Amino acid sequence: MTISFDLPEEIVNQTGLTKMLAEQVMRSISRYYDEHEHERPWEYINVIWPFMQQIERAELRRSLNGGNGARPGKNGEKKRGTGNLRMVHMVEALSWGDAGIYLCTPASGLAGAAIHAVGTPDQKERFLDRFTHGEPKWGAMAMTEPQAGSDTSAIRTTARLDPETNEWVLNGEKIFVTNGSLATRESDGLIVVWATLDPSLGRAGMRPFVVEAGTPGMTVTHLESKLGIRASDTAAIVFDDCRIPYDNILGSPELVKPDEKKTTGFKGAMKTFDASRPMVAASAVGIARAAFEFTRDALAAQGVTMPDCTPRHKLSAIQRDLMEMEMQLKAAWLLTLRAANEGKPNTLEASMAKVKAGQAVTYITQKCVELLGPLGYSRDMLVEKWMRDAKINDIFEGTGQINTLIVARRILGYTRRELK
Repeated sequence: MTISFDLPEEIVNQTGLTKMLAEQVMRSISRYYDEHEHERPWEYINVIWPFMQQIERAELRRSLNGGNGARPGKNGEKKRGTGNLRMVHMVEALSWGDAGIYLCTPASGLAGAAIHAVGTPDQKERFLDRFTHGEPKWGAMAMTEPQAGSDTSAIRTTARLDPETNEWVLNGEKIFVTNGSLATRESDGLIVVWATLDPSLGRAGMRPFVVEAGTPGMTVTHLESKLGIRASDTAAIVFDDCRIPYDNILGSPELVKPDEKKTTGFKGAMKTFDASRPMVAASAVGIARAAFEFTRDALAAQGVTMPDCTPRHKLSAIQRDLMEMEMQLKAAWLLTLRAANEGKPNTLEASMAKVKAGQAVTYITQKCVELLGPLGYSRDMLVEKWMRDAKINDIFEGTGQINTLIVARRILGYTRRELK
């Protein structure tokens, strides 16, 4: 069987434009926004926003039409959609430019992924149409809490229905919310907050709620100072009797007994991660490619090249390192493309791509600093920054360890209780 890696013309054109933006805008401001962490890169935001509006419109249409990725082709046959594939190519190229600045991209983001995954058609139009026009705006998702990271069943943020006003009342604290400040403070932004209707039910009690920017009772209390992706907005948010309309719950508010073993809310969260993890993997690949290409070219300028068709035992140690780095990079990218396969369940593939890309980018960027020696460690080059940006890709959207467990359970057929 022949496998074709030819890309549709629309993706080729998009990648060319994205590469130009990464080279001419993002790279030139990369160091500045790394050193001025809480400033917003408006020169990038204003350029990318018109393009993101087009993507948001296309994604909203696709989601309202069933979201299966199929579209009419010649002679009436179904042609596989390219939305996910377009996104991973765009994210990879923008992260090659600067991963932290890429995360400042105005878009519905993880909030949009959650709404597309479990929202009704009315909710999709009501909450996501705003991202198709007007001024730049952001969406965010709040899951992690001080005592609840990978163990989502430990979430303590509560949602209580006030029958007198028919409103949900949210109370709790969320941390490490990417774009949390932008989504809650900028006009017309929104945040999807995961809260529990009944803590005794664990994951079965979880539900996502849409909280719009400016809602009383929602307060950004802290902006994180981070190791990497420093241009990115990472916030802590407190909800203190935060009231939202009844219709802002995504999915059914109906709860089931623990012995029924239904975890509708948790499954909604996992569908969100299935959509977002290939994008995280693509971002990791972009960072890794930036570091690898820079290091390869810097070494080539010093006479260290990568000869083709030379047996491994005849290569120098540095040449073998470069070969291993390139192999890890390509393996991560191929798994990412596989996870972006349109219209099919991808839980296993998304976790595989996330694990591999997180490992690869950490290994490659650390090797680049090592091979370049003092120059790699200095701030005269971006290599040390890429190493700092890399590690988060092995942590957020489910740590490497958690995603490895997901892969093992899927392949071996174990449940969560059987394999922890």
